[in-house]
Amino acid sequence: MSAKTRNEKILFGLRIKQLRTAKGLSFAELSQRSGLSISYLNEIEKGKKYPKPEKMEALLPALGVEAAELAPSSMHKKLAPVAELLESNFLDDLPLDVFGIELSKVVEIIANAPAQVGAFISALLDISRNYALREENFYFAALRSYLELHYNYFQELEDAATAFCTRYQLPAARPLEPELLQRLLEDEYGYHVVENGLDPWPELQHLRSVYVPSRKALLLHRNLGRTQRAFQFGKELAFQYLQLRERAVTSSLLRGRSFEEVLNHAKATYFSDAILLPLKPFMEDVAIFLRKDRWEGGAFLELMKRYGATPEMFYHRLTNVLPRFFGLEQLFFLRFVHTPTNNHFEVDRELHLSRRHRPHGNGLSEHYCRRWVSIALLEDLQHMQADGVSIDTIVRAQRSRFIGHEEEYLCITIARSAYPAPHRNVSVTLGLLLNDDTRSQIGFWHDPAIPMREVHTTCERCHLQDCAERAAPPIVVEKRQQFQRIQSRLMELEG
Repeated sequence: MSAKTRNEKILFGLRIKQLRTAKGLSFAELSQRSGLSISYLNEIEKGKKYPKPEKMEALLPALGVEAAELAPSSMHKKLAPVAELLESNFLDDLPLDVFGIELSKVVEIIANAPAQVGAFISALLDISRNYALREENFYFAALRSYLELHYNYFQELEDAATAFCTRYQLPAARPLEPELLQRLLEDEYGYHVVENGLDPWPELQHLRSVYVPSRKALLLHRNLGRTQRAFQFGKELAFQYLQLRERAVTSSLLRGRSFEEVLNHAKATYFSDAILLPLKPFMEDVAIFLRKDRWEGGAFLELMKRYGATPEMFYHRLTNVLPRFFGLEQLFFLRFVHTPTNNHFEVDRELHLSRRHRPHGNGLSEHYCRRWVSIALLEDLQHMQADGVSIDTIVRAQRSRFIGHEEEYLCITIARSAYPAPHRNVSVTLGLLLNDDTRSQIGFWHDPAIPMREVHTTCERCHLQDCAERAAPPIVVEKRQQFQRIQSRLMELEG
């Protein structure tokens, strides 16, 4: 069935429903008039059936309309925005099936909404065209929503990782040797691992690996460390063991071609982390660390290194276990990328559980608050590199209180050099809302060694005076204040 045929069925069904309800007919009454079954009429209105000519001849007089009134050219004006929406393929880009939502139901809700909703939908379509919003943006946004809906914990993937470790008798000790995972790929799944496989192509040097399906070849970047190798092997094992057929061939997604591809990439990442940082021992180690009555950055890094994990792997695993097993559901994760040559900071990964928290990314080209530990630590790393200091990773904790709000977060940040991309640094931050749950689970939350700082979202939106870290004037605040002055003056004149 083509998309056009499906769309025609949906729009036809909506038009039939409009006519039936306008005439005050129930399904039973229309069934009696037309001789068509109630279930068949229901299927028509849901957009699942399109009547054949002989059934159309029975339906039209029952509704008291001519065939011309159901032609696309006579589309009811209230359905015009819906038709435009379907023709745009906007809804096709959304993974409705993953959330158990029928497309026809979404269209029905929109069609039955007030006229303002139709105008809003049309405006969204215009914005998407004018700003060239790409479909993969929807895929990644939908993935974040999907992860957040499940608190980033998936029991079926945990069970699969446990079964995998049992099947292949992986040792209990961590970190796992990458050579062991490489042998599994080669012996069990017929892979050919090519060392320095990306050397001939300079344009691929920012990637960690590329998979060539035609010959089951995994081309590796020459500078991958042991942890990166183990993680890449773990992802490839996930694609094979979980039978995730629709996948990207690159180590990181350059663009999402479909939601299934984006979701499968996330599943493979989860699976790899789950075998490299197995659930039970990891939970036990995290529990011991959280009970400490003093913040120990060195112990935090040592816990990460115990599993041979990168900061991203370590933090990803923390977001799996903290909500599920420690009741710490109010948290966020941010990954910043910093380019020292132009001092540009960008959020390229983001996760919010329970709700969208105040520290979040924005696409408005505004300047993130330099008081965030995420950025302050990157600036410190840049200065150390400029001074010739060789360092792998640095870690810092901070309590961040948002100006004008009561919310306060305990933030733990790790910063490191980007890899394998040169001349860039990254930081990953785990932020936990300081509430009763956090205070009961984390013994060191009130350690006086953890500094407390007042922060905001961006400099443009912050009204803090005499901020030494300010990177841009508070133009949003100033515009708001100017508007308030205008409103006050107008009220005086009216009075």
